[in-house]
Amino acid sequence: MTNKILLKFAKKGINLSPDAYNKVMAADNPTNFASDIIVKLKSGDFKPADLISVNAKTIDEIMGGKIEEPAEDEKGDESPSPAPEIAETKEESSDDNEVNVSDSGEKVVDAKIKFKRNLEKSKVQYDFKIIQDSSNKSYTSGEIGDLISYFQSRYEKLSKILKQRPDLKMTTKVADIEDGQTTVNLILMVKEIRSTKNGHRFVEFEDDTGSISILFSNKNEELFAEAEKLVRDEVVGVIANRDGDFTIANQLIYPGVTRIQEKEMDFGVVFLSDVHIGSLTFLEGAFQKFIDWINCEYGTEEQRRIAEDIKYLIIAGDIVDGIGVYPNQDKELSIKDIRLQYDEAARFLGNVRSDIKIIIAPGNHDASRLAEPQPAVPEEYAKSLYELDNVEFVSNPAVISLDGINVLIYHGESFNELPMAIKGLSYEKNEMMMEELLRKRHLAPIYGERTPLASELEDYLVIEHVPDIFHTGHIHINSYKKYNGIHMINSGTFQTQTDYQKIKNIEPTPAQVPIIHKGQYKLFKFID
Repeated sequence: MTNKILLKFAKKGINLSPDAYNKVMAADNPTNFASDIIVKLKSGDFKPADLISVNAKTIDEIMGGKIEEPAEDEKGDESPSPAPEIAETKEESSDDNEVNVSDSGEKVVDAKIKFKRNLEKSKVQYDFKIIQDSSNKSYTSGEIGDLISYFQSRYEKLSKILKQRPDLKMTTKVADIEDGQTTVNLILMVKEIRSTKNGHRFVEFEDDTGSISILFSNKNEELFAEAEKLVRDEVVGVIANRDGDFTIANQLIYPGVTRIQEKEMDFGVVFLSDVHIGSLTFLEGAFQKFIDWINCEYGTEEQRRIAEDIKYLIIAGDIVDGIGVYPNQDKELSIKDIRLQYDEAARFLGNVRSDIKIIIAPGNHDASRLAEPQPAVPEEYAKSLYELDNVEFVSNPAVISLDGINVLIYHGESFNELPMAIKGLSYEKNEMMMEELLRKRHLAPIYGERTPLASELEDYLVIEHVPDIFHTGHIHINSYKKYNGIHMINSGTFQTQTDYQKIKNIEPTPAQVPIIHKGQYKLFKFID
């Protein structure tokens, strides 16, 4: 036991003073108490020097830990509120699943992976379907013809959606506008946006027959506010008046989503993203608590009861930290081999009870191409995860059906540029970005800027299927909103603040796990 406790702290670069060590060993359950202390130390404002050596007083100051659940607010949406203290935990995984530490602090992962669970297939019946996945459909040669096909695909798909609107059932092509025609109903793609010296907005649009410039007057405040949300390359409907050489907009129609009817649901779904296994800032102790909870071995009686109902676990990208994602990343890695990072992910997920189906999509840190749509993580890198009977791999984005509940999974790379393109959007309120993408019916409408997009023959980022749940990640900030009956969820992270996030003044919300339990949103926190 002594060596095991010391090893737990050594893995995280923590040294205990004699009085601190005695306090840990005097706990009712030293192993679990040690895990709690490590999570607190690694997620707080402690510098490396503060961790040598940790004394008993520091341990006393940081003792505690709880899971939180939401309660409905006055508007009917659900937001977090405190839950009772967790009174019971479990013994941590056996030594078979432990990872050694080298003298440099880097993890040395055993070649043979052993699992406590997932040793046989589950007998649970799943109604699981993949509705959209581009993994085996993606193709581009990089030639100009592919780019033309890509934008034609986008225009045609969104035109089909827009033509379902009553005002756009009868439309005119740009080339077919007649001299003297005073009103035009058009479906157009945004080509260029510019402001006039008087503060009006001129937008150059195009369709597959030609281009047209349309004025959005700031005297029409409501319409002008909508026009300020336009971005290049998106497809919209415009109803405008013709006055000589001028075309003046009087209505702007986004594809949007109509309110959907909520479906009955007698099970639970857990949403994760941005776990970043392999990073020095990965919250291993908190993630182990999550694994213990989903196995019904951690939390209050009510929280364990909810865990019993969990049938699906969705991970929307960045399950590992990756290799070479940004300059000098190797200095921030505890595991510096991408395959070993996935092996470590398999150690955790391999201990999730086998009656939970796990769906994994890639993110920008995963071993998939960076350009979207991203094919599923290939088996050659994540062989150990592919060996788990209850794991399914899908592309980014993907649409899946879980017992009739449709889930749109998108990692969220386009969140990097939306706040710069549309006034009022921010990382902290990323649910507003999700709402804007649903209004535009496209996951990355701006082509050729910060979001890497492949010029496929077909645009797979059009939101053709209206989901019951829209699940994103990437931002590391948890959020939730219900919009027209759709649960919009960003599942946060299991990584503490990185140096890059400090520069950008981004405050992550680590170890907060969103759940849809029988149709109701809940948020469980595995760290204070």
